[in-house]
Amino acid sequence: MAKQESLGIKALESIHWYVHDLERSRQFYTKGLDFAEVAVSGPELDAHGKQKSALFQAGEIALVVSQPVGEGGRAWRYLRKHPDGVGTLNFEVEDVEKTFKLLEQRGATFITDIQRFTDDAGGKLAFFSITTPFGDTTFRFLQRNNYKSIYPGFQVHAQPKGGKNKYGFDKLDHVTSNFQTMKPMLLWMEHVMGFEKFWHIEFHTEDVASQQKRDHGSGLKSEVMWDPKSGVKFANNEPKFPFFKASQINIFNEDHRGDGVQHLAITVKDILTSVKDMRQNAGIQFMPTPGSYYDALPERIQHMGIKKIDEDINVLRDLEVLIDGDKERSYMLQIFMKDAASLYKQADAGPFFYEIIQRKGDQGFGGGNFRALFESIERAQKAEGRV
Repeated sequence: MAKQESLGIKALESIHWYVHDLERSRQFYTKGLDFAEVAVSGPELDAHGKQKSALFQAGEIALVVSQPVGEGGRAWRYLRKHPDGVGTLNFEVEDVEKTFKLLEQRGATFITDIQRFTDDAGGKLAFFSITTPFGDTTFRFLQRNNYKSIYPGFQVHAQPKGGKNKYGFDKLDHVTSNFQTMKPMLLWMEHVMGFEKFWHIEFHTEDVASQQKRDHGSGLKSEVMWDPKSGVKFANNEPKFPFFKASQINIFNEDHRGDGVQHLAITVKDILTSVKDMRQNAGIQFMPTPGSYYDALPERIQHMGIKKIDEDINVLRDLEVLIDGDKERSYMLQIFMKDAASLYKQADAGPFFYEIIQRKGDQGFGGGNFRALFESIERAQKAEGRV
């Protein structure tokens, strides 16, 4: 199809979480990840929205976290169906009226009309929301004109509380979501959002030469869509036949009770220092990587065409950091935290997890590491008796 006109997205401004326990999240972000709490919802907003919220920030990353207060609010409705999860993605746009008209022409389903607000300094904010094929996750589009109050009804702390971003978090790199079937979402992203295809991979953790010879495995198809103007990227996964039900994509879907955001990738300037400090200072747990991955890494670096890396492979092994790329001296480093249910040791925290990433020239998605990640998740699921 012909290239769509851009929606005018400037950035993925913030992520809105719905959780059972706001204090649990506050401790994780401010004590664990060293985010700063910069604002909370005021009493009027709490009463009107029937939920209480806090805004956490590190670098360019902004996370709004809301807990239900009574019944009937958005967080309450979301959590009736799901464990803790991402309920809204907030996009800053250049011209909210133009974005609205383009989406209207393309058949988007609107939740609200454009809502307008003015702060005490005369700054203006306008936004509207639409439904999406991302399960119960909605998209909100915002335009700011010198609006300083963050969001209507929020009270900004005179001094941010909690962390100082000592781990060096920078920005959101991409959003990864899981679907039982992703084709409708891909078409929606292309025809409604105007996103374009960026990257594709599919594989199985077992090389399935014959179904009669294999009885297990975890596979996926992954398609990355992006908005070229802003660089916002969405990585999207579905289970790969055979062993559909055993795929960790399907298991996520069952645990989450529907399609939704599986993980957020956040960038750091120095992943080795960040991961080492998170392990030592905060006790953050990451998905394990087998030693065989690092045994094969010197040969794999040559085979991928990277040729030479700056890092000591023994340090990568100790920290269990993964590496991938396909051009000389151009690569990325990544690692995945354990999911929230494992970190909190509470099932209602859900199967969401964070990816930590450092890009050193490569703009891919660690295709060579997908198998290592899936095999690691598979081992954990087997140990828990889930597959």
